[in-house]
Amino acid sequence: MDQKNFIVAIVLSVLIIVGWQAAFPPAKPTVTPTQQQAATQPGAPGAPAAPSGQPAAPGVQPGAPANAAQQVVSLKDALARTPRVTFSTAELVGSISLKGARIDDVQLVKYRETIDPKSPPVPVLSPVGTAHPYYAEFGWSASDAALKVPGPETIWTADKSTVAPGAPVRLTWDNGQGLVFALEMSVDEFFMFDVKQSVENKSDKPVTLFPWSLVVRYGTPPAEGIYILHEGPYGVFNGSLKEFGYSDFKDNKQQKFSTTGGWVGITDKYWMATLVPDQKSKVDVTIKGTGTGDAAKYQIDYVGGGETIAPGATGRTEARLFAGAKIVRIIDSYTEKYGIEKFDLTIDWGWFWFFTKPLFWLLEWLYVHLGNFGLSILVLTVIVKLVFFPLANKSYAAMAKMKRLQPEMEKLKERYGEDRQRMNQELMQLYRREKVNPAAGCLPIVVQIPVFFALYKVLYTTIEMRHQPFYGWIKDLAAPDPLTILTGFGLLPWHVPEFLLFFNIGLWPIIMGVTMYLQQKLNPQPTDPIQARVFQFLPILFTFMLAPFSAGLVIYWAWSNILSIGQQYMIMRRHGTPIGGGKAKPPAALPVTPAPVAPNGNAGKKGGKGSGKKG
Repeated sequence: MDQKNFIVAIVLSVLIIVGWQAAFPPAKPTVTPTQQQAATQPGAPGAPAAPSGQPAAPGVQPGAPANAAQQVVSLKDALARTPRVTFSTAELVGSISLKGARIDDVQLVKYRETIDPKSPPVPVLSPVGTAHPYYAEFGWSASDAALKVPGPETIWTADKSTVAPGAPVRLTWDNGQGLVFALEMSVDEFFMFDVKQSVENKSDKPVTLFPWSLVVRYGTPPAEGIYILHEGPYGVFNGSLKEFGYSDFKDNKQQKFSTTGGWVGITDKYWMATLVPDQKSKVDVTIKGTGTGDAAKYQIDYVGGGETIAPGATGRTEARLFAGAKIVRIIDSYTEKYGIEKFDLTIDWGWFWFFTKPLFWLLEWLYVHLGNFGLSILVLTVIVKLVFFPLANKSYAAMAKMKRLQPEMEKLKERYGEDRQRMNQELMQLYRREKVNPAAGCLPIVVQIPVFFALYKVLYTTIEMRHQPFYGWIKDLAAPDPLTILTGFGLLPWHVPEFLLFFNIGLWPIIMGVTMYLQQKLNPQPTDPIQARVFQFLPILFTFMLAPFSAGLVIYWAWSNILSIGQQYMIMRRHGTPIGGGKAKPPAALPVTPAPVAPNGNAGKKGGKGSGKKG
């Protein structure tokens, strides 16, 4: 019965998800024909001139060569091509290119590409010349095409060679027309860059300029492609979160927004590059893609309102760039410190965020005190079980009562044969007499579904579990179990072909399957033989299904099964219910409604046959 209720709960949850998606699809902004036109690559030859009174596209410098159309070189060689200002903090190491004033070299100090501590640090941003350039720029546009503004080929002058928290660098460039552009760039102790833009007007006439910021990414990165995790462009516009896949920008499509406050960025599972404009200023945001295949390029940018700078005056604006790991406590601190609207949504908390965030905070608190993320998962599972202990008790108690009634239910089935209506009536009377609610075993499980999905979300999407070890052979709780059948549980060091991965089951998924089988043995066997065979197959099915999941999730599920086995065993013993699917004794002195009698004094046709067989 417990497994039957579990399957009902899973089916209901799937129906809820599908129904929700159908009834409330993600809001997609209307794409106008103008937005669908091909976007000219920033810096590409032949960039269109801006309409009168409108700024040029961010990053455009007419006549400049295409930046990505270069031979791929090593990171070291790419960095050596341009003069640079370096930075090194407890979290980041990298440099800023003085050519274009690009923040294009950002690597994470504490996160490596593999669990090997000697493996390369994770790159967040990469310079032009590498396989997949990824960078941020800040500048000014002008509606007057004759006015020179800095662009991707501009060489800036720096007042120092390094930048550090509390020690910004000032970059300047004179356009030769009486305008001196300046960028004061700083980085904090975590992942936030602060960019103060200014223009000093030394000419004899006013000028109108439009500040902008952009992030450009070349190539479509590999994504996990799972519905619970968003990867790609996204942002908060006027208080509303919008998410886009890379495929949304095929055929040079664009999305445009006007917003006051919020942010816009490109996210991977664990890292992101996100622009944060002045939260009190209105900006026009554009998200676009150009090219296909290896030549694909994605750009997010925003343009601020025009500022007229009088002779002798200085125009100023400020922008921020987050380039780093999506660590929850750091994201939350930025939300509070800078008043960034819904910056916490840069982490995909999902529909059940009201469960997901508290579960994460509890999990992190446990990790701080226990020092092991795997132990924290085990303790968190116990806490969740304790919270739902009354509901689970109700479920298992209802299941035990139902099992005790099975002999009488079998008698009713034999007595009334194919008279389904009469048999259902008698079943309802039996339930009422014994005060049994057949749905009581299912409803508590349905109530727990949101918590299950929330915990699943926490373990799958947050960076805190990445490369965290457990005991034994588990060195990374965010990766699948490495000791698999096809590798001889670690004895055969060979690369399993992709077409065999479905059969490459790890040791922890096998443990999970065994615990599920043992839990199933505590349940009453279904009377329908087909249904019984389906339930017997479920542990095998779930073992294959969970094999490619992260080890942390599988450990959670196996441990949850073990706790459920212990709880169910105690409850069934307390109710005197046989363990392992044995025959239950019928309730004492249970009244049975006599079969209907035909007018001739004999039992009814269907009832008589049933009675005759049993004597």
